[in-house]
Amino acid sequence: MSKKVILNSSEVVTCSGFEAKSGTTMMQINPIKNGAILIQDGYISMVGTETEVLKTIDLDDYEIIDAKGNTVMPGFVDSHTHFIFGGYRAEEFSWRLRGDSYMDIMERGGGIVSSVRSTRESTLAELVTVGNKRLDSMIKFGVTTVEGKSGYGLDKATEIKQLEAMRILKEKRTDIDIATTFLGPHAVEKQYKGKEDDFIDLQISEVLPIVIQKNLAEFADIFCEKNVFTIEQSRRFLLAAKGLGLKLKIHADEIVQLGGAELAAELGAISADHLLQASDFGISQLAAKKVIATLLPATAFSLKTDYANARKMINSNCAVALSTDLNPGSCFSNSIPLIISLAALYMDMRIEEIITSLTINGAAALSRERETGSIDVGKKADIIILDFPSYHFLPYHIGMNIVKTVIKSGNIVAEN
Repeated sequence: MSKKVILNSSEVVTCSGFEAKSGTTMMQINPIKNGAILIQDGYISMVGTETEVLKTIDLDDYEIIDAKGNTVMPGFVDSHTHFIFGGYRAEEFSWRLRGDSYMDIMERGGGIVSSVRSTRESTLAELVTVGNKRLDSMIKFGVTTVEGKSGYGLDKATEIKQLEAMRILKEKRTDIDIATTFLGPHAVEKQYKGKEDDFIDLQISEVLPIVIQKNLAEFADIFCEKNVFTIEQSRRFLLAAKGLGLKLKIHADEIVQLGGAELAAELGAISADHLLQASDFGISQLAAKKVIATLLPATAFSLKTDYANARKMINSNCAVALSTDLNPGSCFSNSIPLIISLAALYMDMRIEEIITSLTINGAAALSRERETGSIDVGKKADIIILDFPSYHFLPYHIGMNIVKTVIKSGNIVAEN
């Protein structure tokens, strides 16, 4: 039996809870001054002040993890990424710098379709190798749970190949948990322009059954956007996926106000993501139906567009999560420090709300809020130690990684 105790912290930020926090409750991160944590066989068995915890144990029976006057908090949950893909699109970034729009680049054969070509040409082993490298980087930033989407295949073989790469990594790695999402309808290939309904039929009839048969995904997602997939096409695909047992996510209202937020609420999606152009009614519906609003500020930063209105969403009693949206085009970044800085400086979010968004609410966006995302008895000991004595140092260090130690299921997996 493995027994460990985290001692000598300045504070333990518990983010305590077993469900998403919305509205004003996002401020409740429940820090414990001079806190301590008992870990048994990878799970949290007690959390309290150091005095309270030490009264209950014989210290000689425990391996000590010394927090050395630093802040201890839950590991980060990066709940929206596309970390399995082949190739790069560095030239497109330069095109955007000279003023070309994201949609203009897509129309000339760039964008998602460019990554599709590279991903189709990549072997399964190559995708596993690059995925491994990206996971290593995420862990250094304190990420203990991550979501990965397919969507750079569009055809049956490559979509399945992406999901199989993620499954290999899930089975291979014990230092990070991976949630998988099937995003077959991520873009429309040239031959399907004007025949998007046929493409949706293909995804439903040929790809979804294999995803289910091989148990390759937990979630289904679609890019619901002007010039991509309509509300009705998105509804049809998502209902088919839901009927086969997949939970729902949706790329919603990123570029134009199309009604994706409303659709997410209508269908009972776990999360609606992006939401830069979400309507007031859509926001109210997300709050009413308890759909997580997953915001991706690094993408808005990269595209030089307005940020999602986090303040309005929180004031409307939404549960907001934050994520990196790591992908090969619109946001090649998995920097949690960048997300924290952007949310604090440009989205009018308090640091407590940001922490909630990257922990318990991120976990809820992956249906894992009862397993991780907070420091509570019975949850996985997914924990990070910062190199400073207060959580207020997170936004103060602009774009800088201050994660010192990363603990996954009770084991130290990274030290910076």
